[in-house]
Amino acid sequence: MENNKKQGVLLVNLGTPDEATPAAVRKFLGEFLHDKRVVNLTRWLWCPILHGVILPIRSPKVAKLYQSVWMDDGSPLLVYSLRQVEKLQAKLDMPVALGMTYGNPSLKFGIETLMSQGVEEVIVLPLYPQYSGTTTAAVSDGLTKAFKTLPVLPSYQFIRDYYSQPLYIKALAASVREHWESNGRGDYLLCSYHGIPKRLADEGDIYPNHCEETTELLAAELGLNKDQIGMTYQSRFGREEWLKPYTDKTLEELPKRGIKKLDIMAPAFSVDCLETLEEISDQCQEIFLEAGGERFSYISCLNDSDQHIDMMKQLVS
Repeated sequence: MENNKKQGVLLVNLGTPDEATPAAVRKFLGEFLHDKRVVNLTRWLWCPILHGVILPIRSPKVAKLYQSVWMDDGSPLLVYSLRQVEKLQAKLDMPVALGMTYGNPSLKFGIETLMSQGVEEVIVLPLYPQYSGTTTAAVSDGLTKAFKTLPVLPSYQFIRDYYSQPLYIKALAASVREHWESNGRGDYLLCSYHGIPKRLADEGDIYPNHCEETTELLAAELGLNKDQIGMTYQSRFGREEWLKPYTDKTLEELPKRGIKKLDIMAPAFSVDCLETLEEISDQCQEIFLEAGGERFSYISCLNDSDQHIDMMKQLVS
């Protein structure tokens, strides 16, 4: 049966502070770290730690890190996400809007933007290739919350993941090949994924399976064997065990294995952001070179590349 409802696309990313200031970072981190999907500790235990210790100490430090990567038009995550919206809308015959799980523009704002253009059916595309309860499911929770305030609900379709989509793998491989052509090829390609607590995977989160399969598919597409490509997890937080191997610890070990020239990429991130531009490109480079590495080369996220936008168009279509 033909669907005559006017469709629109909501691209969703995690979010970012409005400014690179301690106050704006504190507000953003407060919202982000308050989500039970992100930190599922008992509230009476977690809230005093969050508001009494973590936010006062971390906010000024994180604000300085944001200042080091901030672009003329704002946070890299927001700038690249808005470029994706613009390019995808140019390729599709339907409205496209942006919503963030935390911060601005909110999910509610994104939905209302589409509905104000007559959209009755929203195709929701969370920009997380690999599913995790900490990210993708948090988008679903946020949508439910946003829908509660709307007088009329749109119908919607939710794209849960796309880690194994051939066009996504081909886009990743194309970005690696382009990087090799411009910068030369290293001894080893490391795929660094954002980590989650190991406990969540033990409880059934399928995220590590998706990360492993992404790496395997990319290796096959590039024709690399297990001595030429590997994967790790970054950005751990707190004292509990997270998914291993850890990116920082691996970077200390690679030069001892004779890997002196490293190419590194972040396939779980749709756009460059603090975790890629500051943590990987700066901190990780320092760790690798101090451990005896000779050349560290970061391969940018897919951002608003044509292959990436073509993949989004196919997913939506």
